[in-house]
Amino acid sequence: MLKVAWCSEYVLQLPEGHRFPMEKYELLPQQLLHEGTLKKDNFFAPEPALMPDILAVHSHAYLEKLQRLTLSKSEIRKTGFPLSTDLIEREILIAGGTVQCAHYALQYGVACNIAGGTHHAFTDHGEGFCLLNDQAIAAQYLLTSGLAKRVAIIDLDVHQGNGTAQVFAQNEDVFTFSMHGASNYPLRKEISDMDVGLADGTSDDIYLNTLREKIKLIEHNFNPDFVFFQAGVDVLSTDKLGRLGLTNQGCKERDRLVIDWCQKRGLPLVICMGGGYSPKIAQIIEAHANTYRIVNEIFDF
Repeated sequence: MLKVAWCSEYVLQLPEGHRFPMEKYELLPQQLLHEGTLKKDNFFAPEPALMPDILAVHSHAYLEKLQRLTLSKSEIRKTGFPLSTDLIEREILIAGGTVQCAHYALQYGVACNIAGGTHHAFTDHGEGFCLLNDQAIAAQYLLTSGLAKRVAIIDLDVHQGNGTAQVFAQNEDVFTFSMHGASNYPLRKEISDMDVGLADGTSDDIYLNTLREKIKLIEHNFNPDFVFFQAGVDVLSTDKLGRLGLTNQGCKERDRLVIDWCQKRGLPLVICMGGGYSPKIAQIIEAHANTYRIVNEIFDF
């Protein structure tokens, strides 16, 4: 059974005109239920991440500032969000959902978090709509608890997973792979174990051929026993922050490539949705829904 983390707290109330599209977290599960891709029993309400698991990735001083709402004005600007208790609770819930997804992936082969993929969160600060790095927290949890030995994080959001790269820069048990827009945010890139910077307007064929080649290298050079997939749909040509040239079909084939690779090798897989900023919300929902359709098809749920 496919288990999917979602709760109403994922839909944060933001000031009118804020550019982060919160409505997708409400509309995506509705669409998946409406079309029959998922049923109500596929969803689970996540529990908050435990403090020891968060502190295995983030510094105590940073977590304390979040909980006390004492970030400086410049630190708040970097996150892109107005700071609030609801926001911090949401981030802790998302991280907890990804940790729980890791357990479900070990049981069923794959699990998804409707939110998550907060890959711009560093050990000691947040930026780019990310305050706590959910995939990093879950990956470290798996290693610490002995549930995995070699974790790969495949980050295909259009923006480099700079926070994830920084968190695991000295950890040989985690392989960080980011394929992103070379000229896109962040201006200063961190160093992942493997980085691929793509030119503006990169087409489906170039993107998919490059991804196939790099996944073969990950398998040959690292041979993971668990995979996290950051499945941002801001790679679409329609995305107002993306700059790449992928069609909806190309984005769908990207997901198929990663999911099929994991399924055929028996690699437990956790998928988080990541970014998506196309002007029409229907374009975002359709691209994210394709991820779940592909999971059902490949895993035959």
